Amino acid sequence: MTQPATDTVGAAAPATAALHGSEFLSFILGKEDYGVEILKVQEIRGYEEPTHIANSPAFIKGVVNLRGIIVPIVDMRIKFNLGEATYDQFTVVIILNISGRVVGMVVDGVSDVITLSAEQMKPAPGFSGTFDTEYITGLGTVEDRMLILVDIEKLMGGADMALTEQMMVQ
Repeated sequence: MTQPATDTVGAAAPATAALHGSEFLSFILGKEDYGVEILKVQEIRGYEEPTHIANSPAFIKGVVNLRGIIVPIVDMRIKFNLGEATYDQFTVVIILNISGRVVGMVVDGVSDVITLSAEQMKPAPGFSGTFDTEYITGLGTVEDRMLILVDIEKLMGGADMALTEQMMVQ
């Protein structure tokens, strides 16, 4: 079912409107399924220990050299406060191309590519100000599964991460 892969899944392309129907790469964090637009995914790789950078936030595991490009690696379990991160044969790094910047995110595993129609996607629920859900674009339903759809550009470009070019050039 969920196995690490090293092949290219998709190439970077302009963003599409997330709630008008599109393809998502589904991935697992803890017990939940998440989805990110497939057009943001460059490739999927097995987890390898990154080089740690001193004084970086805990969720930034470090950097790896990906064919001559230095790629920051973000552990999404730590970023989303999902408990202690453990790494096993299913742990993968999804390499993303976001706003011209290559970033890797560590997840528990990838499931598949899912095409969601507009009818299968609902807007993100409104919550009080107790936690930030700005990066959640909506919820997708496929049979008995619910997929939390993530706006990866907003997440990676947030003030606490500042991993996209737009946030770094000021």
